[in-house]
Order: sequence, then C-alpha cells, then structure tokens
Amino acid sequence: MKNAVHFGAGNIGRGFIGKLLADADVAVTFADVNAPLVDQLSHKQEYKVKVVGTECQIDTVTHVTAVNSASEDVIDRIVNTDLVTTAVGPNVLDIIAKTIAQGIAKRFEVGNEAPLNIIACENMVRGTTHLKGEVYKHLDAALHAKADALIGFVDSAVDRIVPPAEAANDDPLEVTVESFSEWIVDEQQFKGDIPTIAGMEKTDNLMAFVERKLFTLNTGHCITAYLGCLSGHRTIREAIEDPAIRTQVKQAMQESGEVLIRRYGFDRDMHNAYIDKILGRFANPYLVDEVDRVGRQPIRKLGPNDRLVKPLLGTIEYGTENKTLLKGIAAALKYTNDSDPQAVELQTSLSQHGVTQTVAHYTGLDEHSAEVQTIASLYNQL
Repeated sequence: MKNAVHFGAGNIGRGFIGKLLADADVAVTFADVNAPLVDQLSHKQEYKVKVVGTECQIDTVTHVTAVNSASEDVIDRIVNTDLVTTAVGPNVLDIIAKTIAQGIAKRFEVGNEAPLNIIACENMVRGTTHLKGEVYKHLDAALHAKADALIGFVDSAVDRIVPPAEAANDDPLEVTVESFSEWIVDEQQFKGDIPTIAGMEKTDNLMAFVERKLFTLNTGHCITAYLGCLSGHRTIREAIEDPAIRTQVKQAMQESGEVLIRRYGFDRDMHNAYIDKILGRFANPYLVDEVDRVGRQPIRKLGPNDRLVKPLLGTIEYGTENKTLLKGIAAALKYTNDSDPQAVELQTSLSQHGVTQTVAHYTGLDEHSAEVQTIASLYNQL
C-alpha cells in the first residue's frame, strides 16, 4: 500500500493515525477544513511529534501533504488512494460521508476497481459501520452492490492520549502524544489484501477490544475528570494523584472490568494489570491534559452506548457491583462548563426537570429503577 487520505489534521490525526501511516512509508494526504493548517502542512510536508512516556523523544513525520476537505482535490485523491482513514470526531463523520461517497462514485466512473478500505478511527463503537450507512445515503443505489464488493468499511478500536498542543509552543504543527498507542482493526471487514502497518493490530473479535477500551480507558478518564472538577483539580494528572480519586477511579474500572471478564473471558490478572497501566498513563508527568477537556460533552458520555452507562448496564446484566460507576454518573451530572453547549443543556435540564427525569432522559435508564434512585442520592451528597 502506498497512499492514504486521512480526514482530520488535528492533534489526533497528526499525532496518532497519520504518524503510524507515515512511519509505515505510506504517503499521507491530510484532509481538513482548517485552511491555515492545510497550507502549513502542504507547504512544509513534515511535522514534529513529541512522544512522551518514561522519557521524551521528538520524531519528525515526513512525506505528508494536505488538501482542503471541502474541495474537489480531496475527491480526486480518493479516486486514486489505497486507504481512507478518519480522526474527525463522531459528529463530523456524517459531514464527510458525502465527500467520501463522491470520491467512490468518481473512482468507479474512471474505472478504478482496486479495493479501497475505509477505517474510521473514532472514539465510538463500530464507527466505520455508522460511516458506511451515511456514505450509502449519498451514493447512487445502483452503485451499492459494486461498493459492497470493492469498498471495505473496517471498524476499529483506537487508544492514545493526545492532549491539546501547548500554547507556548511556537510550532503550530508540533503535537505531543503519549508513547502508548493501540489501533485494533476488524480483519474480517477488509477488501483485498490487509495492509501491514506497524502499530495496527488485526483481530476477529473487535468488540472485545472496543469494549475493553471504552469500559477502562474512557470510563476511568471521564470519572477522573468529573471527580477532579469537583475537587478543584485542573489536570488529569493532578486528579489521579489525589489518593481518594485514584481509589475511586480504580474501583470503577474494576466494576466495569468484571463485566468484560464475564462477557469476553479476559484473564483477570492481565485485566487488572491493564487497569494499572492506564492509571499510570493518567499520571504521565509529560502530559498536561485538563479535566475540562476530558469532561466536555457530558450528554454524549451519558448515552446508553457510551463509557458510563454501557458498563453500568453490564453490571445490571451480570448482577455485579456498580456503586462507583453510579457515583461517576452522579459526578458527570455536576459538570459545569459555560463554553460547552452540552454541559449547559444538562444543567438546564437538571434545574427544570430534576435529577431522576434528567438521568432517565439522557441515559435511557428507567426513572423508577434502583440505579437511578441511587444516582439521585449520590448527586445530592456530592
């Protein structure tokens, strides 16, 4: 494989997927609506990534360029590319679907029948399957059968902490990432040969890894943020170094972990080691990740398929402990941020409709259930 079009030239796009592709000698074209960013990338055709773990190293990513994702250029790139990836955020997938559909249609029009694989690298369950549905809405129905044969929509699970770039840095393209990264793809969904890319792992049981990440990293991260906000901490590192918060976050991840162990047969000792590794990642001294960034969009995070309620539903299914997960949901309800429309909407709902109605509305839980009553009680104690 030689070429990839990557939608999203932000920190995650440059620091994670774009870097892995470029490191594998893939020529990456970033597609983004941020005109100054596109201009800088297409002019310099390289950028620096600060990789921080137990130590800090700076890598230079080369052989990259960029086009505006609202232009005809990106459609022409899709016509001739081998791979399309995204890191745009779940809400933007629906917007780029039309562009991808136009690229596929033009690809067929010019007679390119080489397989094309599309991988959405988003913080969502089966994000590429969702993207496929949106793409097909914009693709002539007469082309669907051909697309089914030639276009692979490959679901993936992604994990790498990429905080916002430090404002003090005078290089707008440099990005900081943690050394840990995980990109797991569903090998059953590819068309043609599966590309060999260092850092991209193949599995035939993707949901186990999607939920392991969602129930552990994402669950722990947002509970750290919400408890950190309540305790006046500014960053994730400050919050997780607070012994009381660390104990509760670990307990919540063990509650969600019990669901994973029962559902997928994960080894208990190995999963506990995975929890400890994630707690260590939260405390990374090189990562300045603010609790407000991690806590934003609380309504999405309270959804029935997201990081707080989905593991809770698993504990209900298996009849296992969930008191700290319930506390995490109560803490999410306390999140205030005037610059976050979802946080504002959530607080408005709480003031107008009360806790139990608000919880039921956004989580899908039964308003009269024991879980919602416990959340309301914990909310009033926090």
